[in-house]
Amino acid sequence: MKITLLTVGKTTDSTLSGAISKFCDRISHYVDFEINVVPDLRSTKGLSESQQKQKEGVAILGMIKSSDRVVLLDERGKEYTSREFSELLQKRMSASDKRLVFVVGGPYGFSDDVYERADAKMSLSKMTFPHEMVRLFFVEQLYRAMTILRGEPYHHD
Repeated sequence: MKITLLTVGKTTDSTLSGAISKFCDRISHYVDFEINVVPDLRSTKGLSESQQKQKEGVAILGMIKSSDRVVLLDERGKEYTSREFSELLQKRMSASDKRLVFVVGGPYGFSDDVYERADAKMSLSKMTFPHEMVRLFFVEQLYRAMTILRGEPYHHD
């Protein structure tokens, strides 16, 4: 199985980029993983929030295959402990999904079309974080989940 993190816009903060890269390197020892970036929209001044979500949604859906299992990282999603998240990943790997795609939306969230395509929603916290930080939190939790599944000493209960 391949795991993909699909994000709207690239990470511009070099400190966060470095930390994200570190965890991506670690994750690659356990599972095929990639981050795909939906380019930021240009000229958004004249667009409403709804129009921006719609345009980003078209771009997101254009990067998702019909066979993908899609999980939106959304504040209204289900919250998991690190162990529960590792169990979720184990279930998906056992289900023989070809690609598991986690999606971080743009500044206003997701369009209705993206919500309709999603198989699940997951929340990293009830708090709101900048999208660039969500990327770091997600890759750290993915790495943590992989070490839990392998019985390695990174995670402490």
